[in-house]
Amino acid sequence: MELSVCVTDEDYEAWRAVRLAVVPGERCLTVGEMRAQDSADRVLVLAVKDGEVVGSGLADRSDTAGAGFVAPRVLTEHRRQGVGSALLSFLAEHCTGLGVSTVVAGVDDEGSLTFAERHGFVEVDREIEQVRAVGDEPAPTGLPPGVEVIEARQRPHLWAACFDTFGKEVLADFALYAELDISAEQWNTTWYGDPMFLALHGDDVIGCAGLNRDAERPGRAENALTAVSRTWRGHGIASYLKRHTLHWAAEHGLEEVTTWTQVGNAPMRGLNEHLGYVTARTSITVSRALPLPT
Repeated sequence: MELSVCVTDEDYEAWRAVRLAVVPGERCLTVGEMRAQDSADRVLVLAVKDGEVVGSGLADRSDTAGAGFVAPRVLTEHRRQGVGSALLSFLAEHCTGLGVSTVVAGVDDEGSLTFAERHGFVEVDREIEQVRAVGDEPAPTGLPPGVEVIEARQRPHLWAACFDTFGKEVLADFALYAELDISAEQWNTTWYGDPMFLALHGDDVIGCAGLNRDAERPGRAENALTAVSRTWRGHGIASYLKRHTLHWAAEHGLEEVTTWTQVGNAPMRGLNEHLGYVTARTSITVSRALPLPT
């Protein structure tokens, strides 16, 4: 078996094929979206055995401060043959080279959790996936006086401009086990939905919500960041924005919307449940110190 770093679009498509096979129920980035996230800190790798791709991996700086992130994945029929361990070793070594002291990963099933625990990882957090069937979704009403909702592309400078005010504030309030460390570049790319809706009070962004459509399942989309600035919480803006995205989804032929919410974010999970989302599955975040033993 050999490990090779992804370079060409064909490599990226092979990487996506493994990701879709291993995590079939979750939206996968397109090659274009993956390319937009390329950086010197990020590496994607394929595990190839006898000319056949049997696994893939990703390593990068984590969204949480001071940590790296790894995602080794192996096709079901090639597991328990050392492929996952080889991928993990390669990816963890890459993270060590980034100068971080810990590495995190997400696991979605008992087999993956057992594999992680065998390599010294321990659970630090959980996320809940909630799913909402799209039906007849009326346009929402009830915004506070002086507040309007627009699509971000109507005023394209606002999203980047609000990072230092709105963005940093809402990111600091994430109910995670560790503080987020998100750059302005990440805010402008991976945290931006298509569409993205902004709640404005004058020229100030006070809330956001959006969707990202699933390339493999055109009738499905995942919620992008839904957040409201601290001084405007409790005024029904988050509910309005969520219902606005559902209305847009219905008008554009979507059949299902999914979202991931931290276990510690009870208000958002409660809002989702109130709006008809149902819990589908749980993802466990695991972590361990670097470097991994050789």
